[in-house]
Amino acid sequence: MVRKKEFSTLNAWPWLIVILCLQFIQTLGRAAFEKLTELDYRGNTYYTVKNLSLYECQGWCREEPDCQAASFSFVLNPLTPVQETLCQLQNETSANNPAATPQRSVNLYYMVKIQIRSENVCLRPWAFERVPNKMIRGLDNALIYTSTKEACLAACLNEHRFTCRSVEYNYVTLQCHLSDSDRRTTGQYVQFVDAQGIDYFENLCLKGNQACKSTRVFQVPRIGVTEDKVAQYASLHYYVDKELQVTSEAACRLACEIENEFLCRSFLYKGAPVGTSYNCQLFHLDHKTLPDGPSTFLNAERPLIDDGQRVGSYFENYCEKSLGAAHETIPVVFETTDDPTLSNLTRTDINCDKTGTCYDVSVHCKDTRIAVQVRTNKPFNGRIYALGRSETCNIDVLNSDLFRLDLTMSGQDCNTQSVTGVFSNTVVLQHHSVVMTKADKIYKVKCTYDMSPKNITFGMMPIRDPEMISITSAPEAPPPRIRILDARNREVETVRIGDKLTFRIEIPEDTPYGIFARSCVAMAKDSKSTFQIIDEEGCPVDPSIFPAFTPDGNAMQSIYEAFRFTESYGVIFQCNVKYCLGPCEPAVCEWGRESVESWGRRRRSISGSGDGSSGGNDTESADDMTLSQEILVLDFGDDKQSQFLKNNEAVFSDFSKDETVTIVEPCPTKTSVMALGVTCAMLILVYLSTLSYYYTKKWMVPRKVLS
Repeated sequence: MVRKKEFSTLNAWPWLIVILCLQFIQTLGRAAFEKLTELDYRGNTYYTVKNLSLYECQGWCREEPDCQAASFSFVLNPLTPVQETLCQLQNETSANNPAATPQRSVNLYYMVKIQIRSENVCLRPWAFERVPNKMIRGLDNALIYTSTKEACLAACLNEHRFTCRSVEYNYVTLQCHLSDSDRRTTGQYVQFVDAQGIDYFENLCLKGNQACKSTRVFQVPRIGVTEDKVAQYASLHYYVDKELQVTSEAACRLACEIENEFLCRSFLYKGAPVGTSYNCQLFHLDHKTLPDGPSTFLNAERPLIDDGQRVGSYFENYCEKSLGAAHETIPVVFETTDDPTLSNLTRTDINCDKTGTCYDVSVHCKDTRIAVQVRTNKPFNGRIYALGRSETCNIDVLNSDLFRLDLTMSGQDCNTQSVTGVFSNTVVLQHHSVVMTKADKIYKVKCTYDMSPKNITFGMMPIRDPEMISITSAPEAPPPRIRILDARNREVETVRIGDKLTFRIEIPEDTPYGIFARSCVAMAKDSKSTFQIIDEEGCPVDPSIFPAFTPDGNAMQSIYEAFRFTESYGVIFQCNVKYCLGPCEPAVCEWGRESVESWGRRRRSISGSGDGSSGGNDTESADDMTLSQEILVLDFGDDKQSQFLKNNEAVFSDFSKDETVTIVEPCPTKTSVMALGVTCAMLILVYLSTLSYYYTKKWMVPRKVLS
């Protein structure tokens, strides 16, 4: 029984490690590629190699952790004629900048590595074909808002209600358009147009039978160019994805139709087989993929030397019209139906939708967030989120008539915008988890911080109605915090004596408040020694050790050299902090024969006027806010003891009521991610070795036989 219990424990913990490792890897997304045809972006090339195949070049970039993009060119040597290839791996690329403009480059494929969080990422060389600054007009099946292009592409791969053949992403409005149509869809409403700031993507993870909405056939392209000229251009300027020997044109056509390693869009049949030479070439290109379309073939040059090879016949896939195409109308996106039981009052109320749900939206302006609270007249199912930040700033609502969304006022999670103390955001109330419909509501939320009366007013305005609803609210002042930075502006916890440090007391930016500090002391961690650095008036006690505070935006700071107490490595700083409305006035501090201004006191009226009104403009609050921060100061050569000292020195318990500063750990680096993967692999290997040893030992020990 004891041996069985030990094995049960041994069998449990490694599987937990495996699950955690797999979950961590899944959060990073899956590596995929987007491909651009005959377009090139600027980038930093760190490796170049000649005469690789297209798929070898792309495979190298996939395996290289530093590779962000691969440029593959296949230049035709007119004297041979043979294609000479060049593969360039780039660790930096401007392709991820929506404002960057690509350069035209003939016979070149540009492949950009992206991370897509989807289980449906295919194992093909690339998942999407990208065309910058283009879109299809009027053929959207779904509209969602995503914060990144990658999230939009993942939505296309995950779509199950219809076959997502193309995507358009607007980098400005963050709109993601999903469509079951693409450039090859037949019909009078297909318009492939220029659209600055919008990129068009075609899903290349589709199977051959999904390439068209209706029947897919192959025929000679009817583009106003002779068949032999198009076929000759394809044989010289197309990169051959696959070639094989077949017995007939029908066999070559069938090979293209059933091809699964890439989406085959055209093929070149060079006639009956001769010897062992290949007579069937398959391509992922067609004339719609080329930036110049049919004009590409008109401007093509003939080879200087005729090598006598057969030109052959070139065929492209063509999507036939569906039977009901002649009667189709322009699709209406996000259409909803009216409920005939709704009253006219409900129909005309801007806070009610067509489903009969009415929304009572209230906004509360807090110190570091905007709280949007919603009441409904009937239970609501759906989600509420910040426009453009549906992944990072959202709340799922399940059958509730009262819910709230908190919008952060800083950072990118909710994308709150601020200008001169006015904070604004856009909130969406959406019924469906993915698709926005006409039944949804969009509200523009705004909080304006009034500098003089210390009140906060906010306005709420639905985007579909110009009327403004104003409510006055009294917010709490934002909490201050202490940060200690090194010479490179990094927060530190452990330093050495003499290091130049910046002591900062700060509050969030774009608030109407100012702060001042006084009665600042430095204390040994064991509380045996105390040293005052800023007095009651906000002046430095000894500027040679701790200089006066100077303003830096909404913060104030002092640059000093690290010191510590004789009997303790730990130094605790404590300051009393109060608020001003607007910037605080400096204190005039006398030090020797010099006068120094220090932003360590509140704004106050001129005292001693004799009119008895000296306190009439005093905006000081009656309550002090006490801040504290600890730092570990080492002697030279004590770096190896820093962790031991931090773990074993007595905790200073006299300041249990003080506000503490939370140190936010940085995001994991690429090196740490790789180290975690190696560690997981080693732990799994140790576990398997232990199991093998256990069973081998159990098998080799002879069983006891009772006589």
